[in-house]
Amino acid sequence: MYEKKIPGKKRSGVDVTFYVIEGKWKRDIILCLNNGIKRPIELQKYLAEANARVLNQQLKELEKYGIIYKKIYPAVPPKVEYYLTDIGKELIPLFKVMENWGNNYSKKQENLDSPMNPNELNLVQIKKAS
Repeated sequence: MYEKKIPGKKRSGVDVTFYVIEGKWKRDIILCLNNGIKRPIELQKYLAEANARVLNQQLKELEKYGIIYKKIYPAVPPKVEYYLTDIGKELIPLFKVMENWGNNYSKKQENLDSPMNPNELNLVQIKKAS
């Protein structure tokens, strides 16, 4: 399995949280599994843009961290299912709060993209003078 070359800082709870959920597809995997148990092919269909190797890597990392559980049935061909653990389910409210914050931030940024108000103009001039 791929190991990160530079270990993430894990000094605070926020650092640990971001260390566990960082990755292009981890959030999407968690949200997909929140809708119920999924087989690998269902995850690949849901995340059609994801490279299969990267998707498998991130599934392994989430399993290693205890966020998801991989159940393998003894059958031929092997049947595999993924689902969220209780710890993984605790991330869903966090994602909802982050979604709300992101939406509010985007709205504020749209307002900032409009012509600058006099206070913002003064701030820009101060930064240039420094």
